[in-house]
Amino acid sequence: MKTPNRLGDIEITDPQAMRALAHPVRLAILDHLRRHGPATATQLAPDVGATPSVTSWHLRHLAGFGLVRDSEPGPDRRQRRWEAAARGFRFEAPLDPADEEGQAAARVLSQQMFRRYADLPSRWADEVGPALDPTWLRLAGLANTRVVVSAEELAAIEDGIERVLAPYVTRDPAERPADGRGVLLMRYVLPEGSEGQVGEAGSEEQAEQAGESGESERAGESGQAGQAGQTRKAP
Repeated sequence: MKTPNRLGDIEITDPQAMRALAHPVRLAILDHLRRHGPATATQLAPDVGATPSVTSWHLRHLAGFGLVRDSEPGPDRRQRRWEAAARGFRFEAPLDPADEEGQAAARVLSQQMFRRYADLPSRWADEVGPALDPTWLRLAGLANTRVVVSAEELAAIEDGIERVLAPYVTRDPAERPADGRGVLLMRYVLPEGSEGQVGEAGSEEQAEQAGESGESERAGESGQAGQAGQTRKAP
């Protein structure tokens, strides 16, 4: 694994580490530890959908790849406490197409992450959105923007987004505003295939309707245009 980037993410490059993370319980463990801080296997178990003993096994497996580590002991020193090894984790498929192991591992992890968050927006709309203050609700929503760019330009867009987010992700908790609250920014970045496909929801007809120069649409309380992309969680 590479050293943390400007957002405090560890970058996973080892195919075995990618496969180790590509499990629903392990992804749930990391989500919990990043959001709520150190915890024991017993504390994690109800949230990740596994027994304490199974959760403990998954924690040890993650620790073997440096994704979690021992934390300071709690009041009950008899139970081992764990913490995430970084603010977040990211991975990239290898550039070398001949690296079949790396390509396959990245694909498996991508699929697991997409599945984990697939129904999150609809659950948010049903369970969280209706209870929000109008000020927050009008800032929420789903954005869908299509642009035509080179690979280098897309990398620059991603880098620019990270530069904007970095001060908010990495600032000390004591510096957060008193009226602040956690916000999950989900960012899917989906380059089209050679014939314009991005999956069942992205037909050629839809791509043509979006226009060659790129247009955006947003579903939300405000009805304003915006942009969405890849998923990560701030602490």
